[in-house]
Amino acid sequence: MTNTFFLELAARGARMPIGTELILSEKPDPKAIKLDGRKLGEVMEEAAVRWKTPLALPLMDLAVEKEWLLEGLGVAAAEIPTWHFDGAIPEALPKTGATPRLKANCEAIRHIVTATKLHACGMSIGPFSLMTKLIADPISPVFLAGMGEEDEDTEMVEKTLALATEVILHTISDQIDAGAKAVVLCEPAANAVYFSPKQLEEGADTFERYVMAHNRRIAELLHSREVSLIFHDCGELTDDMVRQFTTLEPAMMSLGSSRALWEDARLVPDNIVLYGNLPSKKFYSDEVMSVAAVEALGRELLEKMRSTGHPFILGSECDVLSVPGSEKTIRDKVNAFLNLRAD
Repeated sequence: MTNTFFLELAARGARMPIGTELILSEKPDPKAIKLDGRKLGEVMEEAAVRWKTPLALPLMDLAVEKEWLLEGLGVAAAEIPTWHFDGAIPEALPKTGATPRLKANCEAIRHIVTATKLHACGMSIGPFSLMTKLIADPISPVFLAGMGEEDEDTEMVEKTLALATEVILHTISDQIDAGAKAVVLCEPAANAVYFSPKQLEEGADTFERYVMAHNRRIAELLHSREVSLIFHDCGELTDDMVRQFTTLEPAMMSLGSSRALWEDARLVPDNIVLYGNLPSKKFYSDEVMSVAAVEALGRELLEKMRSTGHPFILGSECDVLSVPGSEKTIRDKVNAFLNLRAD
């Protein structure tokens, strides 16, 4: 896939949520489907058909890579969600095959490639965000590094980042080998909570060292394999962070609802499609976000993005998760922005 594909998609007025999770929630046994590649692929296919998009998107499950690493290191499955490094960081990847989740994800991509005419996408957490899941307190050492100081904790962050990058290069390669033509790379932790805007303004190089350098390696892999990068960050960002993300040369950039996309259009080259960014995290409640509010925000985005002339696809700020008991409420809001009149 090339940037041209996404630019043409935007030019046709495409709209879509990142919403495979919502379709999965309608099935009798979602947990079993996550481990069944063919059935998971069928859910991806159904989501693409439901939302009328040629992109078959996987679940935005950002725990797959941590699970692959820690299972390979011998950590018990029940401990993985809350497990953190507290000592030496491995310098090499474990010699292990795909976990059931990673295997199912790859088989789902193969289903899209072999049984449909859709464009299969892969999914991965970003290296900085994975690092934050592997260390109990990543904020303090990142701040300390921004002050130009180093200690054992900053060294642990740097070693864990190096390991996280290798993990992601490995798991993304598996998805590309399965047939993925684009990969959604999610870096929600690369934001102004972890990186002091004041430190960055004063010349700290931590954002470059801890975020950009590692993501650049992943972008280089994708570009070398002729796979499109869809870069996603729904965190609180500064303008300069957005500018730096564009240097990864994504085909599409997905930003959270804290950003005004019509203002970001001046920061983003015209060959990068902007995607988003309706506040889908609030869709679960009519009191928090009504259908009328979704429609109003959708119209505002369409009108203001049209005035910029920047390529744009209206969508969700993040994945549209299933909230038990609120599925219909969420679907109503997705349908509301998909069915908005273009004028």
